[in-house]
Amino acid sequence: MSDPLNERDQAAAALEMVARAAGPYLESLGERPVHDHGADGLLDLLNGPLPERGEGTLDSVERLLHVGTEAATHSSGPRFFHFVVGGSTPAAQAGDWVTSLLDQAGGLWLTSPFATRAETVVLRWLKDLFGLPRSYGGVLTPSATFANLTGLACARQWWGERHGADVTADGLAGLPRMPVLAGGYIHPSSRKALLTLGCGRDGARVFARDEAGRVDLEAMDRELGRIDGPAVIVGNAGEVNAGDFDPIDDLADLAERHGAWLHVDGAFGLFAAASPRLSHLVKGVERAHSVTSDGHKWLNVPYESGFAFVRDPELMGRTFGPWGAAYLPAEDDPHVNYNCLGPESSRRARALPIWATLRAYGRQGHREMVERHHDLALRLGAIVEEAPDLELLAPVRLCVVCFRYRPPGVPEEELNALNAWIGQELLADGRVYAGTTTYRGMTALRPAILNWRTTEADIDLLASVVREIAARRPG
Repeated sequence: MSDPLNERDQAAAALEMVARAAGPYLESLGERPVHDHGADGLLDLLNGPLPERGEGTLDSVERLLHVGTEAATHSSGPRFFHFVVGGSTPAAQAGDWVTSLLDQAGGLWLTSPFATRAETVVLRWLKDLFGLPRSYGGVLTPSATFANLTGLACARQWWGERHGADVTADGLAGLPRMPVLAGGYIHPSSRKALLTLGCGRDGARVFARDEAGRVDLEAMDRELGRIDGPAVIVGNAGEVNAGDFDPIDDLADLAERHGAWLHVDGAFGLFAAASPRLSHLVKGVERAHSVTSDGHKWLNVPYESGFAFVRDPELMGRTFGPWGAAYLPAEDDPHVNYNCLGPESSRRARALPIWATLRAYGRQGHREMVERHHDLALRLGAIVEEAPDLELLAPVRLCVVCFRYRPPGVPEEELNALNAWIGQELLADGRVYAGTTTYRGMTALRPAILNWRTTEADIDLLASVVREIAARRPG
């Protein structure tokens, strides 16, 4: 069975095997624990030496399904609250299967006009959903980290040009350090982008007015006034510990006043723009120079999916391409080539699940989902506030609820260890997933509600399991 050519007649049968497994698996997600630790032993079935001749298509796919459907973390189910993660809507999941089936090289018009046109359409639809001007350039990326890398790379090129340099061509040698300013909500993905760009993981100066990280606008304004030359401001639409927002409109005012670049990381919070009820949270985002978001969060499409939008579309081309290779399209190619607008060259057609889900549910469906999740977050917040042994640590702004267990009589200095223990036990229990964080020096739970399957029953179960685990606390 060495050469795959010998099993070409098994291709459809392998896909049929996956399709047959899909129905029962998806139907079981509402009842399964998020992680069944009793199935972890099945992971050993993935091990072993590299086969000399191969075990065959159907046997290999069958084993992968057997292990995966039992031992995987079922993060596409309704009770995965641990990180800011959605699931895959029916349309998006099917669209992703189409992506694998067609296996398009999605970076060039030459290799796939289909993938290119789909990406162009979904970027326009997403700008419409988020309230961004149609004139903005855009590109799909594998994640919010890559989206932040895209936006901040464009900021770095813009900054270099104002110093008379082309950093894309010549690098940063001989230039001063690019000033980057942020509030305390700056996310590690932005820091990772900065380190990748040679600006330093800790290159962003943080201006926070409290332990939570709320931005100190006055201090930032003063610092911008002292900087000789252009600077970059990083704002956050949706902070992961409590779901709070930087005041984007105020940051846009600072950027205009000081001639700075405003980059907005809206990994999940940008979806507030889809709801008239919540859009005030992202007021001013349409004034940013670059804006990013994540599709595998609140759009509920499969990993990997991110978006980057840049006010100056031509700057994207100056930052990322073309390279002048003889086999690649020339710079004057009349067609859009997305591998010249972002950090990837080899790109799958990740627009297809996005196209499928946006077309399937439309603006209204996504607005309803965002507002339903907000209602569920408010429900959990109300449960916490009404409970005598739970404490809400921050107002519920969007879809993250930050709280801790605080029973009467337990000294303050013991609460962090107690809540860390509850978080560990919650993950070990496996019925629901909600990890811990540190918020204003306090260890807390911070469930994020973004999965399209999640209902009131799942929220009530989360609260019940937390209380049940807390009741058996040691000592």
